[in-house]
Amino acid sequence: MADQSYTDAELDLDLRWWDAANYLTVAQIYLQDNALLRDPLRPEHVKPRLLGHWGTSPGLSAIYAVLNRHIRRTGADVLYVTGPGHGGPALVASTYLEGTYSEVYPHVGRDAEGVQRLCRQFSTPGGIPSHVSVQTPGSIHEGGELGYALAHAGGAAFDRPELLVACVIGDGEAETGPLSASWKLPAFLNPRRDGAVLPILHLNGAKIAGPTVLGRSSDDDVCAYLAGQGWAPVVVAGDDPRPVFRALDAAVASAHARIAEIQRDARSGVDTRGRRWPAVVLRTPKGWTGPHTVDGVLIEGTHRAHQVPLSGVRDNPAHLALLEEWMRSYRPDELFDAAGALVPELAALAPVGDKRMGATPYANGGRLRMPLAIPDLARYALEIDMPATTLHETTRVLGELMRDLYADTTRPDGGGPFRLFCPDETASNRLGAVFEVTDRCWQLPSTADDDGLGPDGRVMEVLSEHLCQGWLEGYLLAGGHGIFASYEAFAMVSVSMLIQHTKWLQHAAELRWRAPVSSLNVLLTSTCWRNDHNGFSHQGPGMIDAAIPLAPQVVRVWLPPDSNTLLSIADHCLRSTDHVNLIVVDKQPHLQYLTLEEADEHCAAGASVWGWAGTEERVPGVPDEPDIVLAAAGDVPTQEILAAAELLRVWVPHLQVRVVNVVDLMALLPESVHPHGFPEEKFVGLFTAGTDVVFAFHGYSRAVHELLHGRTGPERFHVRGFSEQGTTTTPFDMVVLNRMSRYHLVLEALRRARRIPERGTELADFCRAQLARHHDYVREHLEDMPEVREWTWGFTAPPEG
Repeated sequence: MADQSYTDAELDLDLRWWDAANYLTVAQIYLQDNALLRDPLRPEHVKPRLLGHWGTSPGLSAIYAVLNRHIRRTGADVLYVTGPGHGGPALVASTYLEGTYSEVYPHVGRDAEGVQRLCRQFSTPGGIPSHVSVQTPGSIHEGGELGYALAHAGGAAFDRPELLVACVIGDGEAETGPLSASWKLPAFLNPRRDGAVLPILHLNGAKIAGPTVLGRSSDDDVCAYLAGQGWAPVVVAGDDPRPVFRALDAAVASAHARIAEIQRDARSGVDTRGRRWPAVVLRTPKGWTGPHTVDGVLIEGTHRAHQVPLSGVRDNPAHLALLEEWMRSYRPDELFDAAGALVPELAALAPVGDKRMGATPYANGGRLRMPLAIPDLARYALEIDMPATTLHETTRVLGELMRDLYADTTRPDGGGPFRLFCPDETASNRLGAVFEVTDRCWQLPSTADDDGLGPDGRVMEVLSEHLCQGWLEGYLLAGGHGIFASYEAFAMVSVSMLIQHTKWLQHAAELRWRAPVSSLNVLLTSTCWRNDHNGFSHQGPGMIDAAIPLAPQVVRVWLPPDSNTLLSIADHCLRSTDHVNLIVVDKQPHLQYLTLEEADEHCAAGASVWGWAGTEERVPGVPDEPDIVLAAAGDVPTQEILAAAELLRVWVPHLQVRVVNVVDLMALLPESVHPHGFPEEKFVGLFTAGTDVVFAFHGYSRAVHELLHGRTGPERFHVRGFSEQGTTTTPFDMVVLNRMSRYHLVLEALRRARRIPERGTELADFCRAQLARHHDYVREHLEDMPEVREWTWGFTAPPEG
């Protein structure tokens, strides 16, 4: 490390830079005109709507100033993650002062006109959001929904050995469950291979309407809490800027030196497990340097400083005068020259080029992203001689593919870095082949009885959906590739994170300077239709419903019916960028239907008619209108639809039945609504224009009805799906309870068909009898009936008589 002395002259300059950042922060919140106060402040200079957050902003700018100094001393690559994301004006101000903002947005120049535009755009129509959003250079984390800063920081540091992530955590955010879990990062951060995270817990004592738990806790208690999670915290506290800046500078320098020591030892072969990573606890007043009191009420250091400490400025002359006094206390005439540019001695404080935190490529991970080296899928494909006759655990082939992704990406000629993130369920979800080449990552002590556990493991297992998804999001935004695999029901724990990431990608696509990043791939298995060791608590397909209304240019929902379609979809998703891919498939043995070549064609089409399963007689020149269409989306629905189709084929062979399988759920939408939406001609080609459709669906039936809105004859679709009926029971009893069994589907088809077929009544009676027989059989034998349990295509015997 270089000399860390902090001279009075350097401190003076940094405090002036901080004044400039604070001034621009206030100006963004309040001013639409006269942004540099070259004239006396008048009511019309103030925005009609005052939106933004002042309280956390001075602390964020102080940290930024100190980190700038540290980067210039050491040449470190630093990524700044802002947990209090509502401090948007502070980060916009800092990136503007360092020059990055004007490079990214040339119309916001480094002059008086640029300052005017900077202020006028903030939290106004056609401008920028109030948070540290995707539009803010240097940001990978908005913070609009608190809880994920430290998880994103950890994900960004994985496999980036040269990177230091400075993660500011507000004391409001520190009260959230995800952030509380995130303190466990030292158990997973590998100093030999990864970068480092320096948490800066910023305690200003209050959230929007009251005090915070850690803000009112003693330093000893806060430090003991962090130490128990594997950190070595140091406290910096005060309200006098000069000693606080000195102490913060020393704390950052000491922390980085300690980090470098741990990494150096680890990379030279020393076992560093048990060493604590440094952390900083920073206590400063909320709304530091802002109005101390307003109308006799204390503001600074209280929750009242959280947003806009002076309201009604346009109508209250006293408040207007206070605002002007506050803004002039930063001496803007000494910070910006006659042309409105930051004075040279302050402009020189910024690091150079990509070392600036607003310009770092680690916050624009598409610049660092390397394509993933995906092996030939033929290595993993199942041989299919006849459809629906072979059983296989569907997800196992994906585990084998990921095993080789791990092996290939560790070679010098391999592709971009890849990791699997999963809540202690990798083997349970039949993805355990990855453990043939790598372990679970673990930086704490281990025993001889542990399985697949090691410090250099690269499978990330922690029993927190928030951490798994948050780590992956940070990993992707810094340039990596990966998959988050979860039990379907419990991925709902982090569904809000998925929504926020979708919003991020939606707006990132509008910014030409943000390079595309790898897609967020979410694998949902252990699905609602199979309980096995578990029961009703594990049965919930709601993530599909949460995803489908989101940005159509971002969200994709895939329902592969078998292993080869899963391989084809996984290949597509791992190559894709700027999407959120939801892949829903069960882990248990399922019938297999398509060869790899057929699977590729099927997945590219989004949905296909499975002619081998239907009984249509295609006559040249005769309109293609079957008596009934049977459709399915999902693995269990596909099996039940096929079993229903076979019952119809055997009992009523003259009924014209078409079978359609849907693998790309969003294709059901009109093409004007979603990029994958089918043109009306293709939709009608699959589902006809007038025939009724019995649709077996993996999730809640309302999702399909929502997607079909605007299609030709949506009332023709009779959707059977999960209807919140569940327990610990047999696989077939689950579909019976939810009225999606083959017998229910046949009864529905007989009701909806264009014509009543010969022996249709007998078939209906048979189905009702089978449902009654099933009810008694599973209670006596504790397993499904043989004709269900052993069913494959061609199994159903012809009826007697």
